[in-house]
Amino acid sequence: MREIVWLETQRLKMRPILLDDVEDLYKLNLDPDVVKYTGDVPFESIETCHKFYNAYDQYEKFGMGRFSVFRKRDNQFIGWCGLKLNESSEIDLGYRFFKSEWNKGYATESSIASLNYGFEKLKLERIVAHAYKVNMASIKVMEKVGMRYVKDLIYDGHACVMYAMSCKEYEDFIK
Repeated sequence: MREIVWLETQRLKMRPILLDDVEDLYKLNLDPDVVKYTGDVPFESIETCHKFYNAYDQYEKFGMGRFSVFRKRDNQFIGWCGLKLNESSEIDLGYRFFKSEWNKGYATESSIASLNYGFEKLKLERIVAHAYKVNMASIKVMEKVGMRYVKDLIYDGHACVMYAMSCKEYEDFIK
């Protein structure tokens, strides 16, 4: 059974993705603009999204994962944000929100909560984030939360950037 860890910010509540969220996740990934810079494709069906959910083991294995994000004022699911162990064995910050929620500061707010959880609760030493070079909105979020540029890289044939933050950099950022 997945432990239900709640994170809260001024405007948001976040918790591990639950079965109740599968339909919202499916709808989120249907928008081609939402997945445009992710390397992901929309789920083929709600059943495919259920299979993804059932196979998602980040919480059990590592005590972290992508968290469903809800607005406090109306408890509306607006996207996800959180940490996961990526293919390069690094702890990766990621976020994805419905287009109607873009440019409202939710990615920044939930990313700060995720970094706090990673450094304060999980005692991580380093967290990274990646974005397509053309995804300036995502790069701005990484910079706003205090992450620093590390390098350019090619991921799935796309020019990307990698940003990172160490525990020490996090401590300096929150002062």
